[in-house]
Amino acid sequence: MYDASLNTSTVNQAAWFGANEQAVDDSVHLDVSGLSKTWNSSDYVLQDIDFSMQKGQSLALIGHNGSGKSTLLRCCLRLIEPSSGTIHLLDREITGKSRRHVRDTCAKVGFIFQRHNLVPRLSVLSNVIHGAQARKSGPRVWYQSFACTQDREEAMHHLDRVGLAHLAGRRADQLSGGESQRVAVARALMQQPQMMMADEPVASLDPQAGEEVMELFMSLLQEEGLTLLFVSHNMDHAMRYSKRIIGLKKGRIALDATTASENESSLHQLFE
Repeated sequence: MYDASLNTSTVNQAAWFGANEQAVDDSVHLDVSGLSKTWNSSDYVLQDIDFSMQKGQSLALIGHNGSGKSTLLRCCLRLIEPSSGTIHLLDREITGKSRRHVRDTCAKVGFIFQRHNLVPRLSVLSNVIHGAQARKSGPRVWYQSFACTQDREEAMHHLDRVGLAHLAGRRADQLSGGESQRVAVARALMQQPQMMMADEPVASLDPQAGEEVMELFMSLLQEEGLTLLFVSHNMDHAMRYSKRIIGLKKGRIALDATTASENESSLHQLFE
């Protein structure tokens, strides 16, 4: 079970990075080539974006507001349609493919939103069971009372992993911000993902809750070798929770470096 008492002073970062580094292999989970996005014929939001991620890698995406970070993240799942370029996700090309093909591929990617996107009037357990909709259909994955025993037990397991099994019956609108985001993580795990993407997952949380959520990502990477791509405005988080950093500036990649080769001072130059 996830220990919410963990904080950055108690976690052995070097040990974790060592474990994470061993999990990275030659499999490419995400490959983006020549990706551009315009809202009209001349207004580029993203231009000529090229990068790839290996399985088990943790990558932080940073940059000014309006630099294209969230747009890039959503283009990688075709939640936003790119104007040009190619995207290979989990060894499958998703550009120019049918919505069903994209949906089947993206079902293996857990997406954590900044605002949690839980269904307020439903229980915590029902919200987590919703994650199974990525691989199942029908009313059995709508509400906990309809769910089969296997799905209920799996959802409870994931709630236990994020430290919230005791809140399974509580309504989602009665949770704190940090609790809501951890439920969102449990819901993503219910997809049985190979990769996780997160768009500023702690921006709406207080600092302590934010640290707990980032530690949770950290422990999941260590336990399961999940690939993680996350957007962050927090340079400290970018430095401590990634092995690689990509910085966007005016829609282009201005930095692509290993985290070990950078420091907070060098990253802040991106914002000047």
